[in-house]
Amino acid sequence: MTILTEPIGSIPRPATLLNALAEHAEGRLSDDELKKVQDEATADTLARLVELGCPVLVDGEQAKPSFATYPLTGLTSLDGDGAVIPFADGHTRQLPRLTAGPFRYHVRAETYLRDARRHTSLPVKQAVIAPSALSLLYPAGGIDGYAREEFLEDLVGEAEADIRGCLDAGAHVVQLDFTEGRLSLKLDPSGGLLDDFVALNNRVLDRFTEEERARLGVHTCPGGDQDSTHSLDVDYAGLLPKLFRLNVGNFYVQLASEADPDRVLAVIAEQLRPGIRVFVGVTDPIDLKVETPEEVRDRVLTAARYIPVDQLGTTDDCGFSPFADDVSTSRETAFAKIAARVRGTALAAEVLGVR
Repeated sequence: MTILTEPIGSIPRPATLLNALAEHAEGRLSDDELKKVQDEATADTLARLVELGCPVLVDGEQAKPSFATYPLTGLTSLDGDGAVIPFADGHTRQLPRLTAGPFRYHVRAETYLRDARRHTSLPVKQAVIAPSALSLLYPAGGIDGYAREEFLEDLVGEAEADIRGCLDAGAHVVQLDFTEGRLSLKLDPSGGLLDDFVALNNRVLDRFTEEERARLGVHTCPGGDQDSTHSLDVDYAGLLPKLFRLNVGNFYVQLASEADPDRVLAVIAEQLRPGIRVFVGVTDPIDLKVETPEEVRDRVLTAARYIPVDQLGTTDDCGFSPFADDVSTSRETAFAKIAARVRGTALAAEVLGVR
């Protein structure tokens, strides 16, 4: 037995890739040329994680435009005036709006996974967007000839195919990114929207076997973009009991940036059930200060007072660059924080007498 540690997903893109993305947007770089640069960035990301001793790798989302909208790449039935997500520092992100059905993914996450696995034989984790996030594409006023329930049924089928494709491609774990969970309580403090989100996600998850769900996980955080959040002010106690109703084997919970981690851990302890593992965040991607391994160790030891070691893991609070244009955290800072997580988790394991 040991304390498992895994990354969340995104890692800042190198300057070569950022420049290539800009040139591609201006029409000065072809799709094939961009793909080559993305592949080089993916290979470099995987190699750097191996050097740091990471037991589970990610591709750093080097080829994703964003963690949320990758399935929409190339989809033409969209308009730009969808749901707006405000962040605490005043900036916003806006989702597109679906204009016609049927809804289909144009890109599946397994394409990123297969590209990554060409560069390594080590376990690779794949993040996918939760269907609840994409449910926000459907407009409040509806779509003529395409009812909301038709859309949701299409979405459930597409989300299942996205996850199943990753499992079939050999993903170590498939992680659903569910940042809209905490945000939903800001949009609807009654919790009704959160209930709808959990129910929709479980419509997808219930299509998998118990053995398959052991390789599925869900990540929650208050958002992390341009060193700002969209829902850190929302009480975790309203989210976590409903979050743990999701039928997955792994939960990745932002914790390092919480003002009162002991309070959050006490809530988590009340929700524990056999057969699940909780990966607690021990590094804060939106804080430019790099944690020391000893600080990480102490965070792990605190978590171990509430969560049995055989159900405990560690992770980063969030991805370091969930949108391709987010350069608020440097690539070197991200790798330094990951190194601290890996080493600090190992130090905690030594103290707890597990290997």
